[in-house]
Amino acid sequence: MTQGRTTQDYLEDRRQYVARGVSNGHSVITARAENARLWDVDGREYIDFVGGIGVLNVGHNHPRVVAAIREQAELFLHTCFQVAMYPGYIDLIRRLAQRAPIAGAVKGALFSTGAEATENAIKMARSYTGRPAVISFTHSFHGRTLMGMSLTGKASYYKQNFGPFAPEVYHAPAPYAYRGVSSEQALERLHELLRTTVDASQVAAIIIEPVMGEGGFLPIPFDFLRGLRDLCTEHGIVFIADEVQSGIGRTGKFFAIEHSELEPDLIPFAKSIGGGLPISGVIGRAEIVDAPAPGGLGGTYAGNPLACAAANAVLDIFEQEDLLARSVQVGEVLRAGLDRMAARFPQIGEVRGLGAMLALELVEDRSSKTPATALAQKVVEAARERGLLLLKAGMYASVIRVLVPLTATDDDLREGLARLEAALEVATGAVAVGV
Repeated sequence: MTQGRTTQDYLEDRRQYVARGVSNGHSVITARAENARLWDVDGREYIDFVGGIGVLNVGHNHPRVVAAIREQAELFLHTCFQVAMYPGYIDLIRRLAQRAPIAGAVKGALFSTGAEATENAIKMARSYTGRPAVISFTHSFHGRTLMGMSLTGKASYYKQNFGPFAPEVYHAPAPYAYRGVSSEQALERLHELLRTTVDASQVAAIIIEPVMGEGGFLPIPFDFLRGLRDLCTEHGIVFIADEVQSGIGRTGKFFAIEHSELEPDLIPFAKSIGGGLPISGVIGRAEIVDAPAPGGLGGTYAGNPLACAAANAVLDIFEQEDLLARSVQVGEVLRAGLDRMAARFPQIGEVRGLGAMLALELVEDRSSKTPATALAQKVVEAARERGLLLLKAGMYASVIRVLVPLTATDDDLREGLARLEAALEVATGAVAVGV
């Protein structure tokens, strides 16, 4: 299909045939990829610091994942689990349930996308509590379905004119220390919401990302998470930790919520569990997961056999290659490199994140903290020109996030950081002024 066709050929076809609502982070047409690098149809090589937006914690085309997919493909591609069950689905749920940071009986169900996972977690919570209301937070992202958009605390890009949205969804301010919102202030605003807008007795669930992804890689402070856990326990509210982007080893723990030593009630997960194939799910307290009656959960492609095979291979990789320890090492290398850049470039307002889930918030200057949206775009473009793929995030698209595969070599990390620093030099004019 790619023989004789160039990037420009494909870009012209994209403009003519692909919906403009599908965003275009990079004008790169991929021909092949391996671990933390990919090559476009013109033969250009890139270091990948995006990882399929957090999908490739085990890297592109990990041999174990490819082998598992190939082996399953030779047996059968699809039955629909609700029609004829298969071992891969059951094995995967069992293994994830055994890893869950939740005491007591744990159950789960599989789906296809992160949005499906968060939506089904809400269904479980509403079924279990018999209550309608759900509380989410500003800066959050929970998907592009109707419920996903309703939960998402970011209007630009994602909500557009797609309303009306799902009812009984309320947003409270998320803690964001760099922008002046402390845990104490955010908890007070949440309690104010419960006093003025929706009574706690009507709230089925509170959902939060332990590290907010699209919101700009905001690690939620542990004292705030403890406040949420206490509130949920007091009022019988289901506490949902959305681990779609922060889970599966990204932060040095299998689930990011483990850093806080708190137990959520439900954990939606997706992205890197499939090693590149679409699969998601929810695990949690058995009595909550079991609340919907038969027929209330599922989907034709939910827990597809190929995706289950890939996901079980991902778990094997974590166990056999000690990938959680590697995640910690990757985070240390990245943090050291990004901190070094922050000391050099005053346009870096903050380096933040958890483990290997790290980001730079760019500002016009550190006094005003004015988001440097245009500068962030320049950095992304300059990095791409130097063979590094980056992606923006944050309310003002002024945050540069790093989601490099955890399997990246030390050489990949060092070279990627060097290319990022060179991009910052060009975008800020640092070379020209002799910084």
